[in-house]
Amino acid sequence: MAHPLQLRLTTEGSVATQDRGFASMDRHKQREIASKGGRAAHQKGTAHEWTSEEAREAGRKGGMASHRKPNDEETPPPFTPAPLRASTGS
Repeated sequence: MAHPLQLRLTTEGSVATQDRGFASMDRHKQREIASKGGRAAHQKGTAHEWTSEEAREAGRKGGMASHRKPNDEETPPPFTPAPLRASTGS
């Protein structure tokens, strides 16, 4: 049986406490490794380059999500049961 994931709190949030894997590293080490990957992707030419339109759309979506009130979500219409059919008396 697998052990449940255990977390430890740090000044930058929580990280996994198991001995292996990216999630168990401290945030500084994770950021350092991710940064190296980003630089390598740009040097290789495979990194995503945002167009101004993509950046504008992402900013708009993020702004809408962060400023939405909990009750602003669209609520589905109330459930309306289908009308009952008359039985044929078989």
